[in-house]
Amino acid sequence: MKLPPGKLRNDVLREVVFPNLGVEDAKVVYGPREGFDSAVLEYDDEHYLIVATDPTLGVPAETFGFFTYHFAASDVAVFGARPRWLVVDLLFPLGASKRFLEDAMKALNDECKFYGSSIIGGHTGLYPSVSEPIATTTAMGLVRKDELKIPVARPGDKIVVTGKVALEFAVSAAYFREKELKKFLSFQEIERLKKLYRFETVVPDALAAKPFVRGMHDATEGGLTALHEIADNSGVGFRVCAEKLYLDPLVGKVLDFYGLEPWSVSSTGTLIAITHPEKSSSLIAELHKNGIMAFELGDFTEEDDRLLIENGEERPFPEFEGDPYVRLYGV
Repeated sequence: MKLPPGKLRNDVLREVVFPNLGVEDAKVVYGPREGFDSAVLEYDDEHYLIVATDPTLGVPAETFGFFTYHFAASDVAVFGARPRWLVVDLLFPLGASKRFLEDAMKALNDECKFYGSSIIGGHTGLYPSVSEPIATTTAMGLVRKDELKIPVARPGDKIVVTGKVALEFAVSAAYFREKELKKFLSFQEIERLKKLYRFETVVPDALAAKPFVRGMHDATEGGLTALHEIADNSGVGFRVCAEKLYLDPLVGKVLDFYGLEPWSVSSTGTLIAITHPEKSSSLIAELHKNGIMAFELGDFTEEDDRLLIENGEERPFPEFEGDPYVRLYGV
């Protein structure tokens, strides 16, 4: 059996990965599990240590340093912690230039300084078996025990989403499928899309949203189908109203060209926030105050049904069956 490209499916995680995790440790509060992108460890009487690891590969060269920080840092931030410490592993193919390393490290350093993070270790090297630049970042941060945010919902909680759904897919198209996009987008529109890569992070979103939410999740590969994982972990259902979805007009044009719906498209940088109904308006207002577009997309329900309401009709919310991002870009 060959494994499909992209993230391992949950059934493979349950069958192969989760049974082989070494010894149990009482310091581990939350270890590997579906829908949890960070580990939670006991740190001291008042704090948990949040730890997340993510790779960076298959991205445009100019974005490499930025994503080396933000992919892992975002997973720490959604648990309520400021990314404080990073361990970074950089692997390059033979012939990689010193200029590429300089640009990547400067961009990484800029993000660290902006968010108050320190790189405390790592490894760097060039190897013949490496065909493209690859970074693996482990990010860590502390959160007060009474401020921990985990992606678990209660019936009646509102689903608030930031306005970056499918942005990752569209930005990648601007870089990797530019000739195709020229059929329906102007040069200026394609260049605008490319610059939007800097919004593919939930670090600022999560830090602003923290006081108003029960839990958060970054809608990465599979996009908004992450709602299923939240529902699985919570024992609830959910309803999503299609008419409430905001799509950047350029993103909408890209999806239309490829004949894609927005629900299962890779959306790194899109925050899914779980919030009490009474805090929903305050959450959205706080995000707007920080320059982050957000909207209420639906709610979690006591019933098990997981529904998409569109044009007055109900249908099952799409499942994750493979991200178009992986199929289109081969990463």
